[in-house]
Amino acid sequence: MNKPDNWQAILKEKQFNDLLIEWNKKINLVSRKKPDVFDLIEDSKLFFEAINFTPGNKILDLGTGGGFPGIVIALHHPEAELTLIDSIQKKINVVSDIVKQMELQNVNVICARAEEISQSPEHKSIYDYVVARSVTVLQDLAKWSKELLKPSGKLVAVKGGDIKGELSKTKRLSFVKNVRRIEKNERTIIIVELANYRKTG
Repeated sequence: MNKPDNWQAILKEKQFNDLLIEWNKKINLVSRKKPDVFDLIEDSKLFFEAINFTPGNKILDLGTGGGFPGIVIALHHPEAELTLIDSIQKKINVVSDIVKQMELQNVNVICARAEEISQSPEHKSIYDYVVARSVTVLQDLAKWSKELLKPSGKLVAVKGGDIKGELSKTKRLSFVKNVRRIEKNERTIIIVELANYRKTG
């Protein structure tokens, strides 16, 4: 009975779509040719397959853009605590407005670069998951995530296209313990587990 596609969440999805499309007329968040963003919402739901949702989970969305996947995760999983970051202030202003209008109590929005936030003491080693959708190469995501994740935390990314090179480079990183992938049509869900390098003794 824990399916995310409940009626209330579907209504929230439509609200998110409508707000984003309205904002997109003023600020370019997604292609202007797109009549809606339901495909991006569905793409964001791929993250559900790699996250074990428990009350109080802390999830960081690196490079949220128009709120993908962070807002989609937040509206389907109110038990999780989401922090959404992006380096572009205009996008953050839009996401902040959408979060406010949708009354999402479990979302915090920050304008910052991934490199900066990974060095910030208040964000160090506090997240259960770092998520990223079509942001940058996997090896860079892993480098930033290692400072942000708890020792048991995971990086989850969703990508398309040929990612063999990224996977190979990521697996060779000294702090990466394991890399798993789940194929979904033309998309790949990647789960990166880090070695528990912080433990001493």
